[in-house]
Amino acid sequence: MNTTKTIEKGISELVGVFTDPIIAYPSPWREDIPQWIKDQIKMERLVMNMKVLRGEQPTGTDAEALAYLIPASLEHPIGRDWTDIYMYLVTTVSIRAGKELPENIRVETLSEYLMRKLNHLKSWLYQQRVKARLERERGERRKMKEEEIARKRTEQLALFEF
Repeated sequence: MNTTKTIEKGISELVGVFTDPIIAYPSPWREDIPQWIKDQIKMERLVMNMKVLRGEQPTGTDAEALAYLIPASLEHPIGRDWTDIYMYLVTTVSIRAGKELPENIRVETLSEYLMRKLNHLKSWLYQQRVKARLERERGERRKMKEEEIARKRTEQLALFEF
């Protein structure tokens, strides 16, 4: 990959930290994701960008996974595996955000199997986020091109007015 493309991708990723949508389970409960979790998503996305610069594979964050699962868990019952994953995410995201969490509901570790399920979710969330960003950027480029064509037509017509 050439240097210009690498720089553009890095800038796009950094801008995406603040402008990419939060992918949440499609439900009216999406509106009930707490603001502190939305703020934590930005912080964790920044940390992930730093990890990517050090060679790690980009992925979604724990806060993004929690934001996805909140409306899902309110929409319908979730099974034991996803309950454990949900409580693990509540624990880790709350601790990172400096929130108090009672000891009796903390889940601080997951089995390898559950961690694979969580990592699969985070990978999917990252892919959906990048897909949304690329579609938004394509739409912006298309709009700019259409505006440029309209401007040129206007200028061209003005040349022939007497």
